Amino acid sequence: MPEPVFAPKLGASDTRPRYPSPDPARVFSDQERQALYDVIAARRDVRDEFLPDAIDPDALLRILEAAHTAPSVGFMQPWNFILIDDPQLKARAHDAFVSANQEAAALFTGDRAALYRRLKLAGIQKAPLNIVVTCDRNRGGAVVLGRTHNRDMDLYSTVCAVQNLWLAARAEGIGVGWVSIFDHDQMRRILGLPDGVEIIAYLCMGYVDQMYSQPELAVKGWCQRLRLDDLIMKNGWQGD
Repeated sequence: MPEPVFAPKLGASDTRPRYPSPDPARVFSDQERQALYDVIAARRDVRDEFLPDAIDPDALLRILEAAHTAPSVGFMQPWNFILIDDPQLKARAHDAFVSANQEAAALFTGDRAALYRRLKLAGIQKAPLNIVVTCDRNRGGAVVLGRTHNRDMDLYSTVCAVQNLWLAARAEGIGVGWVSIFDHDQMRRILGLPDGVEIIAYLCMGYVDQMYSQPELAVKGWCQRLRLDDLIMKNGWQGD
């Protein structure tokens, strides 16, 4: 697959963050803390409301840098970021989604099935950029600090990178949608992934002109946010 023309490049020998942060031990101001909480609260899963405008390369680099500075167990940094702008490749990924989505729709019945079919669950072709975040399960070798008793800590670490990417994109005014409905073996073949590399997230990215005031699935009646008070327990599991 040809390299995307917008792919940002860091110096091959430079492993330092391109955008170093201030003193990490400093106390952030009320305004800075509020900005963080505002970004978190304003994050949305964008379906197909993408504009065709190409993503600014500098903004993309900042977003990828944010993802790359995510925490990882044993500092193994198991992620890679596959940037996809090839229309033919996106069309193949979209076909994989459509096939799996038809299978998923058949699992719901009644009003739930009708609502599911009305939801738009992917913007693979409409978004100007797709990013596949992968986890290299061999990175760091056979024994990795912190993963000795839980093999899946590399997967969890990569999800942290996805969250960082998503929040950074929101701060840049760029929408992100997570596509999870596809056959993983089929998508692995489409992307040509080697053994030991797993797909963690297929993301659609692009600028948007509007976002829902609340999560779309809440707005459209699929489900509502659970009460935080019902999810907090102390000193062990409580309830049934």
